[in-house]
Order: sequence, then C-alpha cells, then structure tokens
Amino acid sequence: MSLTTFQVPAPRSALMVRRRIATYFVGGVEQIPTLVDTLGCLVHELSVDVRDGVRESSMTCAVLIGADEVEPLLERLRGLDSVVSSELA
Repeated sequence: MSLTTFQVPAPRSALMVRRRIATYFVGGVEQIPTLVDTLGCLVHELSVDVRDGVRESSMTCAVLIGADEVEPLLERLRGLDSVVSSELA
C-alpha cells in the first residue's frame, strides 16, 4: 500500500498597496461626493482643489487597495461623466 500526499497551497489574501491617484473633473464641488463614493476603498489622504473661474478641478488621494484593483478603480473613475482624466500620480 502506498501513501500519497498532496500539497495544496494556502489561499493568499490580496496584497494591499498604497497608491496615489490624481483625478481631474468638471462640475465643481457638487461632484465631490460622487468621486469619493466611487473610490470605495480605504482613503488615507484626500485633497480637492476647486477654484472659481477655472473649468477643471482636481482631486488627489492616497488609497489602500489590492494591486489587482488599481486599474478597475481608475476605470470606474474615468467612467464618470464629470471626470476628464484619472491616473496614478
């Protein structure tokens, strides 16, 4: 009788990474709640610059997310009507 053993790798949790994201948007302060809701992850820093007379505003944030979630997050932000661009900073 032979004894067979199997090694099954333990599931690994997704490695969380801190990423800085810069997003440029139009529509002023009314857009901020939607932008923050779209982040949907742990936000470490958040800075929003909205100025009178300037068409585009900016939001810069540092988020803690899984490495495989970075691109989907950027795509969600880019999918908003008010967003002009969203990139890693």
